[in-house]
Amino acid sequence: MAFVDEWLVATVKTLLPDVDVEALRAGGATSLWDALVTRKLADDVELTSAVAARFRLPIADLSQVDPRVRDAVPENLIRRFAVLPLRITDSHLEIATANPFDIDAEKMLAFSSGREVRVFLASPARIREKLEALYAANAQSSQAAEQALGSLLSSMDDSLIEVTQLEDTDGSDDGAGADEASRAPIVRLVDMILADGIVSRASDVHIEPVETGVIVRYRIDGVLRQVMKIPRNAGIPLISRIKIMSALDIADRRRPQDGRARVAVNGSPVDLRVSTLPAAHGEKVVIRILNQKSTILSLDSLGFFDDDRDRIIDLLGNKEGIILVTGPTGSGKTTTLYSCLRKLQEGDINIVTVEDPVEFKLGEKIVQVQVHEKAGLTFSAALRSILRQDPDVVLVGEIRDVETAETAVQASLTGHLVLSTLHTNDAATSVTRLVDMGIEAYKLSSALRGVIAQRLIRRICPVCRDIDTAPVPPRLRKYIPEGSTLYKAVGCGECATTGYRGRFSIAEVITMTPEMKRLIASGGTASQITDGARRAGMGSLFQNGLRHVLRGTSTVEELLRVTDIPVEDEPVAEPPKPAPSAAAPPMAPAPVSAPIPVAVAPPTSVPASVPSPDLTFDLLDAGLDAAPTSSGHGRGRRILLVEDEDQLRRVMRDLLEREGYVVAEARDGVQAIDECDRMAPDLIMLDLNLPGLDGYGVLQQLRSRKQTQDVPVIVLTAKGDEDNEVRVFELGADDFLTKPFRARALSARLDAVLNRRRAQ
Repeated sequence: MAFVDEWLVATVKTLLPDVDVEALRAGGATSLWDALVTRKLADDVELTSAVAARFRLPIADLSQVDPRVRDAVPENLIRRFAVLPLRITDSHLEIATANPFDIDAEKMLAFSSGREVRVFLASPARIREKLEALYAANAQSSQAAEQALGSLLSSMDDSLIEVTQLEDTDGSDDGAGADEASRAPIVRLVDMILADGIVSRASDVHIEPVETGVIVRYRIDGVLRQVMKIPRNAGIPLISRIKIMSALDIADRRRPQDGRARVAVNGSPVDLRVSTLPAAHGEKVVIRILNQKSTILSLDSLGFFDDDRDRIIDLLGNKEGIILVTGPTGSGKTTTLYSCLRKLQEGDINIVTVEDPVEFKLGEKIVQVQVHEKAGLTFSAALRSILRQDPDVVLVGEIRDVETAETAVQASLTGHLVLSTLHTNDAATSVTRLVDMGIEAYKLSSALRGVIAQRLIRRICPVCRDIDTAPVPPRLRKYIPEGSTLYKAVGCGECATTGYRGRFSIAEVITMTPEMKRLIASGGTASQITDGARRAGMGSLFQNGLRHVLRGTSTVEELLRVTDIPVEDEPVAEPPKPAPSAAAPPMAPAPVSAPIPVAVAPPTSVPASVPSPDLTFDLLDAGLDAAPTSSGHGRGRRILLVEDEDQLRRVMRDLLEREGYVVAEARDGVQAIDECDRMAPDLIMLDLNLPGLDGYGVLQQLRSRKQTQDVPVIVLTAKGDEDNEVRVFELGADDFLTKPFRARALSARLDAVLNRRRAQ
């Protein structure tokens, strides 16, 4: 009969030659290590030292066990292989084992944790002792969490919701996780969260693991509100329960997953769209609530002003062409498109949609197609097949690539009315975005019928609203007539103390006129298209929202949260005029209209216009380098500053404006492209490390477009290595400046680049 630690026999024979190993085997001992210690033939320290010396293994320090490891590795695996998890990092897992040759244990733990396993040696008795202490605390906290959940659930009414799973799982889920997720308190907790979220009019439920627990937040009227915090030991079963409901794999916690579920509240079915995302402290889950009963698909119910609604209805009267609805995620684009289809459905026509996902079932006379990319059914492939089905109206959920855009435009030119969405900040930018994607401007001018850019703004609660006596913000004074009655949100039981109840749409609508067609066909910029649309009667999103504020249906704070004050409408100081004579001395005083020079102070003092945090972290000014930098070199030239760090961006903007430059800002790559189209800058200062589209991608797009290929770009980055410098120059950058930098050096580089471009 072999020992479970048969590998130890050779070591014992050299260490204890007088011990009869075969007698121990015949006596029925299953573990040689335990038999030696029990019969006092050797002790744990002696055996551990001998094995460590023979096989060159490190000895585990069991006095420092990180409690976080018990949540990182399933307990059933730990007990199955009799190992003790010690510490865990982003890259490796350290374990203590009495059998360093158990390859199966190492492989299973590496697979389960997603990390490299590092093995340390310890005795079986010490491992068992530490395991009991580690998981006894876990069991106590689990019991306490269950008691806390019980007291939480005892006050809730669980008669509101009935959960119906769409499909069974395949049985491959982790057993321990499934068992915990099926326990009554967890099931009731999930049901209560969903029921409360649906009754509270939430559009999304966010379940976010943090270091100290799990936070549950509802998005109500577009704003997130925290509603509860759950003990961490209940959080993992909670997320597993949601994944079981939506037919997801609960054993896979390292990949994003998407699923669906259906529940019934008071007998009314509600669809749920579930998305999981691996994060630092566990999986984050977002549940999108698709409550068709609470969503009225009608243009009259969306809150458009009469003139905008009439413009949209006129657009729907076209028999062919393309109509776009634009805006960020959560701005109501899909609801507006569905409402348009309801309006078109009144006629006897063939309507087909292609969506990802199909959010609402629109009923008879409308055929809805779900995109399935793994099966090859993409937007473009589905659209090509739909066009062979003789449709009158086609809805494309989103134009994501050039192939879909080309097919949609071609369909609109061949007798079909196409409705679709784009992710852009305003209506005019949608045109330039399609041109950037590769659509010929002349085709787009012929196909496009209109663009609707929209946002959702919260409606002030009519029960608790109160007159706002606070002074109007200075930047808004010129837009609000003297003596206007404004309201502020207060909060009451009707609006869950938020001061707002419900949302409505604000929009800007571009309709095609001969002037607009000429502008688009000639490759007009976004600002030129915006000016042309305003001459044709389009009101901006800001103006639309301001009308609601003046009518008392929303507040100034909500307007500023959703929209930006138009830059072109802001009073801008006249740029400084050049000196009257080219022979003027270099240090001649600036003209009266020039900005007042402001010296850059040494690190011991910070200018009043610069934020108080430590300026020297990103800007080096010391000694003679701290000479005055405001020389008026900018002379009104436009600079687009692309930087995601707010503090550094404010510092740089202050420096550039003191030089006389007109500065616009962008926080990410997508916004940089939009601002470039809107502003037409003379120079771009570009950071490489940006969220979403990084600086390399922005630079590549700028150089591939005709209207921006000659705009000078200075790359500003903390990545000062040679490879990055070579790469940005290969992509077409004009200069490369590493952080931290000096103000005078930056000013000199700006002048050099701009003068060099002017000379070319």
